[in-house]
Amino acid sequence: MKLRHILILAISALLLSACNLTLAADVTPPPNYVAPTPAPTLGPGYPANAPDLANGEIIYAEKCAPCHGDTGLGNGPQSKDLPVSVSPIGLPETAQKSSPAKWHVTVTQGNIERFMPPFTSLSEQERWDVIAYAFSLHTTEDQIATGKTLFEENCADCGEMFTSQQMMAALSPNDLFRMMREGTGAIPAFGADFSNEEAYAVAAYIRTLTFAPPTAPVAVAVTETPVPAETEETPSAEETVEGGEQAQVTPEAGDVTPEATEVVEIVSVGKVSGLIENRSGADLPADLVIKLRGFDHGADPSAGPQEILNLETTVNADGTYAFETEIAERQIYLTEVDVDGLSYQSEFAVVEAGATELTLPNIIVYAATEDFSALTVDSLQIFFDLASEDTAQVFAVYTITNPSDKTILVKMGDGQNVPFIAFPAGASGLGYEATQDSAAFVPTADGFAMPPSDTPYGLIAFASLPKTKELSISQPALLAINGVTLFLPEGVEAESAALTDNGIQSIQTTNFHVYNASAIAQGASLDFTLTGEPKQTIVSPEPSQNQTLLIGVGALGLVLVLAGVWMYLRDNKKEEDFEDEGAEDEDDEFEDTDSIMDAIIALDDLHRSGKLSDEAYKKRRAELKEALKRKS
Repeated sequence: MKLRHILILAISALLLSACNLTLAADVTPPPNYVAPTPAPTLGPGYPANAPDLANGEIIYAEKCAPCHGDTGLGNGPQSKDLPVSVSPIGLPETAQKSSPAKWHVTVTQGNIERFMPPFTSLSEQERWDVIAYAFSLHTTEDQIATGKTLFEENCADCGEMFTSQQMMAALSPNDLFRMMREGTGAIPAFGADFSNEEAYAVAAYIRTLTFAPPTAPVAVAVTETPVPAETEETPSAEETVEGGEQAQVTPEAGDVTPEATEVVEIVSVGKVSGLIENRSGADLPADLVIKLRGFDHGADPSAGPQEILNLETTVNADGTYAFETEIAERQIYLTEVDVDGLSYQSEFAVVEAGATELTLPNIIVYAATEDFSALTVDSLQIFFDLASEDTAQVFAVYTITNPSDKTILVKMGDGQNVPFIAFPAGASGLGYEATQDSAAFVPTADGFAMPPSDTPYGLIAFASLPKTKELSISQPALLAINGVTLFLPEGVEAESAALTDNGIQSIQTTNFHVYNASAIAQGASLDFTLTGEPKQTIVSPEPSQNQTLLIGVGALGLVLVLAGVWMYLRDNKKEEDFEDEGAEDEDDEFEDTDSIMDAIIALDDLHRSGKLSDEAYKKRRAELKEALKRKS
């Protein structure tokens, strides 16, 4: 079994909430794993009622935008924490080759390979609504208007042929493109002379024939108003009134028609404010400086949010702060502040339409301590990859809470080890990575910090063990562990009086032999012996071939991840032919050239945002380019 599959299963067993951290109702994570319910039925494969785009937009903003981004470019705020690139469904190159029915399968059953959960909390119609809205992201109003004109000029009597929900759900834009070019059945080749742009514009319009009509807008009466003579008290259209708002422009007589009015966007000076909630028991430092950072989408549609603002101000004595700056819809803002050597960051907030004020979530400052005994290990899940002849790979997934009222400072030291996590005896530690749903670790100069949080912290610890016929494991508990679950490949058994055998269980089509152990006291250990051979005999690549590990690091920062497990073993490979085997496996990582291009785009985004070092970025990009050449 490939290491990347082990990680996917490890994390999916914990959560399945990559696209939206509010999806607890969609998938209930273990601690003690229970076999999942059968995948939801897919229904007839087409909507019973015409999809409602307005409702779909609301659902998309809540469920999809955190990963896919507001415009579907795969650059949502949670995408940077995923170890895979998020599909840019808003790009024509992605959407044109798929159909609503295919997207319905993914939305209903999930895609664990890409860390996307099934959205079973949505009704059948809600799924079709959000799919319809997602399909609209790669089109524009001008394109649809052009398509409407061409369609009515060339196939005025064809409209009814494209209103079947069953037929249209199965057709991609590329299918419609070929249909109008070549004709089929009762549909003539009415687009034989269209350019590619014209044909896709018509395809975009045809899709709208299956949507529910929008709610009729409320008409506002427009009356002509005489233009007053300019005086010193009356600013002209080009002048700006005090306070930053642009003066309203009164249309001249004859400019206003009953059919339409022009909407003038008003850019105004807004206010971004927030509060540092001090729970440290000591006064905040005098003249404490806080930084405001603003982001917006640049002109490049393939790029992620670009930083547009970086301001500083002084925090008031009561912890409040405020910035005055121009703000616009969908801009993203957050603040950063350093207190007693710790760098705190607020959660981000997005400017709503028409808003002139934005309040950021509170930054909470706690007293700090190096005593990590207050931490609680709620669960430990250990996954074993035993496909290699010589080495056993171990992945220990810790779920940790800090129920105290203090921030725990964790010093990693020269060995770069987490002091409250121990690898099995005889193992060589390779590194750590945060799980994607983890509470945010705060980087420090010599490690990291864990403030009190209602959200658990998640850490994956990677290790290697020499493989023997009977593999003896001794897993120490440096902190008390409330429960342990072992996931062994089918065919491998564990022997220990402390373990309860739960039999073979299927997790996302892969069978595991699952064992449970009760709580382990601090200072004790869980000892067991592994025997047998995995039924799946495909040789697992070394961790150095797990390309996805490098993408998505950052929750702990490079201090903790040490440039990732992939980088570590890549620099320490011992055989030249190992790289040749890796090249073949890298090809298997991607289905086609489009997938590789998506990965390159995501990698560029991470590098631009400072999430990857130059060295790691250059190495990974070079490999992706080589993979692209081999796929071409």
